[in-house]
Amino acid sequence: MGNFGEKLRNIRVRWGLSLREVKERSEKLAKNWGNNSYEISGSWLARLENGNHEMTVPKLITLSTIYSESAEELLREFQPKMGSSGIDLCQELSGPNTTQLLTGGQLYAQARLLLPDDFSSASIPEDTSLLPPEDEPTSSPYRWVIIGRKDRTLAPMIQPGSIVKIDIQKKAILSRKDWTNEFDRPIYLILTPRGFVCGWCELAEGGLLTVVTHSLSGKPLQHWKYKTEVDVYGRAVAVSMRLTA
Repeated sequence: MGNFGEKLRNIRVRWGLSLREVKERSEKLAKNWGNNSYEISGSWLARLENGNHEMTVPKLITLSTIYSESAEELLREFQPKMGSSGIDLCQELSGPNTTQLLTGGQLYAQARLLLPDDFSSASIPEDTSLLPPEDEPTSSPYRWVIIGRKDRTLAPMIQPGSIVKIDIQKKAILSRKDWTNEFDRPIYLILTPRGFVCGWCELAEGGLLTVVTHSLSGKPLQHWKYKTEVDVYGRAVAVSMRLTA
């Protein structure tokens, strides 16, 4: 177990994680999976890394998820079958403290799904468009949209060809006090008489909705009557942007 503990310590250090941070992330996993046996204490992990403790299967699964390493790589004797809930939760957990080159594991698989090899070479439509759903359940609150060549509302921050994930349950226009800079300012997908547009929004007391453009976009502001001329389709929660045309 000594060599295994040393390997675990090296992986943790490579991710830039402290014992306490591993403990906190394990608590989130245990809560999500509904079983306290998945929790890892800092003292337990320290003893394990020093070769003074035995591994259990639940804790092996937890470390596998946190370190984005397959259980087989961590411990050859075990090969647990990880369900999709484990992968989904990784998207909710905070990332590593240091920049990593992904060469395998769950985060690598997620990155390949998010940015496939042909992502930057696929053609860009003229207009911002909803991507057709495939196997998404109808109850899902998320839709995906591709920014068209004509929609330069937030360029260069969000370029044409970018894929934006929209939460259709978040339609309320937040006020200025809810954000501090342009990077955490809410972005909305708006359906106008001219088609979809993705941009910042301001709502006046008289019911006038202003679609705010980026200062470097060279595009004018758009003014519409809220709910009579335009609909707020949802709020952006993630974006994948190509850096080459």
